[in-house]
Amino acid sequence: MNIPILSKRLQALAEEVTAGSVPADIGTDHALLPLYLVGTGRCLRAIAGDVHKGPFETAREAVAEAGLAEAISVRHGNGLAVLQPEEADLLILAGMGAVTMIQIFEAQPKVVAGAKRLILQPMIGSGALRRWLGDHNFIVIKEELLEEEGRLYEFLVAEPGRSVKPEEDILFDIGPLLWQNRHPLLARLLDERLEHARSVAAEMTKSKAAVNTQRYQDLCGRIAAMEAKRKCL
Repeated sequence: MNIPILSKRLQALAEEVTAGSVPADIGTDHALLPLYLVGTGRCLRAIAGDVHKGPFETAREAVAEAGLAEAISVRHGNGLAVLQPEEADLLILAGMGAVTMIQIFEAQPKVVAGAKRLILQPMIGSGALRRWLGDHNFIVIKEELLEEEGRLYEFLVAEPGRSVKPEEDILFDIGPLLWQNRHPLLARLLDERLEHARSVAAEMTKSKAAVNTQRYQDLCGRIAAMEAKRKCL
């Protein structure tokens, strides 16, 4: 079979997959990641799930063409509903927002409880995801940033364990490990986050009612905290 060539982003996710695990790639699209993991022998079996009919059909065809239909189970369904508890010991969710990831997790808590590792690449809202993981007995063991085609991507690797809350709340949004290691792309991440937050704050100042809300006060506090961190880089 022809092993697919992964993008820089997918390759980074693949490298975090534990050899010999049974991964479930949720939102698999073309099943490139499961095809690579099984095709390279990193995993003997994998599960590919997608809620959308088109990508599901495409993934199923790709797996069949590769002759891996017995090793890769392609399933059509919403989030982790395609899995039975402990059927997969590693869950991969990439290319979606953190709120969507949290909703997927909360809809199938028994499936999440059976996972030994989570590999997550949120497009937005990583702070909320870190808070959720810490509140549900997962510890983030790795945080990474990478650039692909001019876009910055963030991903987290989490495993069961009791996490320690960061000394500063803003580190949930920045990434405690990214900050600790002074990741070379962290300054860019902060610049992008600050630009967005300032834009939202500027829109809110156009309304007296909005300015008097707790949301606006919290946003201004986040901006100040991020600015202070940015000056340290």
